[in-house]
Amino acid sequence: MKIFLTGTSGMLAAEIIPKLKADGHSLILTDARPTSPEISLLDITDHKKVREEISLAKPDYVFHLAAETNVDLCEQKPDHAFKVNTLGTENMALVCQNQNVPLLYISTGGIFSGDKKEPYTEFDAPRPISVYGESKWQGEIVVRNLLQKYFIIRAGWMVGGWEIDKKFVYKIVQQLKEGKRELKVVADKFGSPTFTKDFANNLMNVIQTERYGVYHMANQGTCSRYDMALKIVEFMGLQNNVKVTAIDSSQFPLPAPRANSEMMRNYKLDLLGLNHMPRWEESLERYIKTNKDK
Repeated sequence: MKIFLTGTSGMLAAEIIPKLKADGHSLILTDARPTSPEISLLDITDHKKVREEISLAKPDYVFHLAAETNVDLCEQKPDHAFKVNTLGTENMALVCQNQNVPLLYISTGGIFSGDKKEPYTEFDAPRPISVYGESKWQGEIVVRNLLQKYFIIRAGWMVGGWEIDKKFVYKIVQQLKEGKRELKVVADKFGSPTFTKDFANNLMNVIQTERYGVYHMANQGTCSRYDMALKIVEFMGLQNNVKVTAIDSSQFPLPAPRANSEMMRNYKLDLLGLNHMPRWEESLERYIKTNKDK
């Protein structure tokens, strides 16, 4: 299968691309900021360029991985957020509609309000509380309205790529390696870690069914950042040397509001027998032990 991909310099693509290559697929790689010679420059907000590139490539599938995922930047620059996450996605969907090509769009648990006590399923109504969440939700609406053949797959707290990923897990590990022995970590916000390797491994199982629609695909189980920090310390073998203190998120004010809960359940995958995502603790242990000495 020939697959056209956007956002191929990102941490999710870093796992998806090797998997697709190993499975024998032909890939056309694009990104707004190419990081290697095999990646072509593509600005997804330029509809004409998107149309030209996809028309020339004649792919069997489009994997739209590109997005502005900096939640605080989106809050501070809403025009940028909607231009990239909503209108950029609309450009991809319009061309896929014209070319009759199926589209994969990666979305987020950040589209929910966070009021629900249990994990969100695909059957819960989105109600974003941040610009980032709204821009991604509007991207979903565009895809649904324009296409019949699409997969919208929502991920949770994304973890992967190690040096590419400058987010929570990487930061905590680096602090521990630098000798920090006391951590203060937010304990009142909950979510579903999503490891990019697991996501990539399960992705084609879902795509190949051709059961188009919306799916949640996070690792099984839910936690707070505090819970994750405790496990990171344990997997680094430092549980007797490091103090982890739970704090309230109000002590870390940020530009963008965060939902109290972005917990997700892969309900449709469960119902279809397609949920092969491991528990987050198993994947975190593997991730730490594979990368901690880098």
